[in-house]
Amino acid sequence: MLCGSWRNRRRQPEEPPVPAQVATPVGLLSPPASQEGNIKRPGLRALKKMGLSEDEDVRAMLRGSRFCKIRSPTWQKERLYRLQEDGLSVWFQRRIPRAPSQHIFFVQHIEAIREGHQSEGLRHFGGAFEPARCLTIAFKGRRKNLDLVAPTAEEAQRWVRGLGKLRARLDAMSQRERLDQYPPGDTHTWIHSYLHRADSNRDSKMSFKEIKSLLRMVNVDMNDMYAYRLFKECDHSKNERLEGPEIEEFLRRLLKRPELEEIFHRYSGEDRVLSAPELLEFLEDQGEPKATLAHAQQLIHTYELNETAKQHELMTLDGFMMYLLSPEGAALDSAHTRVFQDMDQPLAHYFISSSHNTYLTDSQIGGPSSTEAYVRAFAQGCRCVELDCWEGPGGEPVIYHGHTFTSKILFRDVIQAVREHAFTMSPYPVVLSLENHCGLEQQAAMARHLHTILGDMLVTQTLDPQNPEELPSPERLKGRVLVKGKKLPATRSENGRILSEREEEDEEEEEEEEVGAVEQRRRAKQISPELSALAVYCCAARLQTLRPPPVPPQPCQVSSLSERKAKKLIREAGNSFVRHNARHLTRVYPLGLRMNSANYSPQEMWNSGCQLVALNFQTPGYEMDLNAGRFLVNGQCGYILKPVCLRSPNTTFDPECPGPPRTTLTIQVLTAQQLPKLNAEKPNSIVDPLVRIEIHGVPADCARKETNYVLNNGFNPRWGQTLQFQLRVPELALVRFVVEDYDATSPNDFVGQFTLPLSSLKQGYRHIHLLSKDGASLSPATLFVHICIRG
Repeated sequence: MLCGSWRNRRRQPEEPPVPAQVATPVGLLSPPASQEGNIKRPGLRALKKMGLSEDEDVRAMLRGSRFCKIRSPTWQKERLYRLQEDGLSVWFQRRIPRAPSQHIFFVQHIEAIREGHQSEGLRHFGGAFEPARCLTIAFKGRRKNLDLVAPTAEEAQRWVRGLGKLRARLDAMSQRERLDQYPPGDTHTWIHSYLHRADSNRDSKMSFKEIKSLLRMVNVDMNDMYAYRLFKECDHSKNERLEGPEIEEFLRRLLKRPELEEIFHRYSGEDRVLSAPELLEFLEDQGEPKATLAHAQQLIHTYELNETAKQHELMTLDGFMMYLLSPEGAALDSAHTRVFQDMDQPLAHYFISSSHNTYLTDSQIGGPSSTEAYVRAFAQGCRCVELDCWEGPGGEPVIYHGHTFTSKILFRDVIQAVREHAFTMSPYPVVLSLENHCGLEQQAAMARHLHTILGDMLVTQTLDPQNPEELPSPERLKGRVLVKGKKLPATRSENGRILSEREEEDEEEEEEEEVGAVEQRRRAKQISPELSALAVYCCAARLQTLRPPPVPPQPCQVSSLSERKAKKLIREAGNSFVRHNARHLTRVYPLGLRMNSANYSPQEMWNSGCQLVALNFQTPGYEMDLNAGRFLVNGQCGYILKPVCLRSPNTTFDPECPGPPRTTLTIQVLTAQQLPKLNAEKPNSIVDPLVRIEIHGVPADCARKETNYVLNNGFNPRWGQTLQFQLRVPELALVRFVVEDYDATSPNDFVGQFTLPLSSLKQGYRHIHLLSKDGASLSPATLFVHICIRG
């Protein structure tokens, strides 16, 4: 028996319920297993296409396994988990009945699968179980880890191997293979899961009332007259019921994209197929940089689904639609999804993805601290993490938000997490920003843990003895960890005390602190030689002045500024601050007054060249959307080369006075497709979507414009509205596409968004693939727009 709590349990039904609305790619969700009748069921076709239908591990997952789910020393419950026949989702039991949509998770949403006691939960609460039976499923976004114990080591391994194969095959599948699983005309799309729910009497036939229910489920409140006319056109048997092929025809008509057909026919002519030269004409009008006849032929080979058309180098409407929905047809330049920038320049020439209070999973007052927060930050491409180090019991330093009720974690456990996870997403260097409140003895313990755990990863001496103070490049520091901390001999203040890197912001608060806290601060101003020696290229130093001193500061000196101090410098000495940041690293952090761990806008700091703009990664919002958009490109490696105007030591650039407009951005918002319902459990709840486009850049470029709202249609709303922006510094601008549910009496509800740099925005007809609040995919939800950039 795995868990004592499994005794005398009440068994739940083992057949999974029909899923409610979930965000899953078009065509990848198979119909429910219990569905019968004229609506065809693909069975294991998806797994056959993936080449895994006969795999023993996958077959065992299809049968299902009972795991012990672990949350705490006392919460350890048996749960059934079973892979669904689509090969892309896993159903699981819940003791408390909830919405069916909350009974599945998707393989595509898995961030990592870890074996043994490789999560904080299993390290703390799984000690009674042998590591070979334990596994952790870590998810993208903010979803908590799933810590599981299998009945046997063999069963645990089956799931580790099986999920690994499914993830690898999903990642390796070409767009053509994904689409070929469920062709556009097939009813086996995401909408198929709603048919069973709408079929109230389970006769596999759809009355008009059931069709109306289906439409509401997929987020469209269609006019009754139009819906009934469409219904009657498909009711060839004239019996007021749709069945089999009639349902398929209704769905095909419902899923039609008239705006794509119009574009297609504009180039294809009367024969209604695109030849390679005609497709080339479309690509040239799109402004595709690699528009050649050979490229047009390659697109036909990749995306055309009809073999006969492909053999004659022709593209049908379905193939054209598949191309425009693919990464090559998206607004984000696919060439920028790889590392494409020069990575051989000094560290100060890059924006570096940075986290504040990285250990927190919630607010900075009473939230839990966790090593998992570091793992998640690294999974999001973060390259600079913060460690607030305090005296702990038994000579072991701990990390937490001092003088608050946040929980504590061991410093050594965090360093172990750095070793295991820092380079899973990016090979480029990681900076450990130490906020040190420890005395000399525990500082020495910190240095010891850094040496022993990180080993050769840790930078302990300069790489170039000839230029010991010059900052190396990200390329040269691949796989290495830098420590940012105080350095001996330190600059001393007038009374001879060593200045803490945060003292300039905190000195005024010291009088109000308790005696014990003041004493701890006093001891923390002493620096152990062992820890000081590790501050090689990131030596904490107070930013005294922006005026050129008699002896220029060394490039390895890093200043930490609160958002308030940084804004003051931008406002009062814009160009001088930009010049300083062309040579030195500057870290900006949120004000301590942000008790709920809210964020400031990072754009203002990037405008002045600040590299380490630290945000609370655990707090979603537009600020984190901007951060994700900034670091979306260059392979999401966490390093973005700053524009030339922010890298030159003699630059005249001032973000407050950027000069006249030089670029015009025109975006025509055409349509949206399959927007998610905000309240999936209320069939009559339909969104009234509007689209807002925001420009985030230098103050003179910041703007937001929006379309009208479309009443009661989140399925295929149409706008056809044009929004135009004048830009002065396009190389710094981010473009944020936001969809909201209009409300006349209260603030609009957020539906989805996508943010990217203007420099990575492709022109022409493009799809915007929307993301949720926490950055997860909302597929198949998209916007369809036309983009024109001039200047």
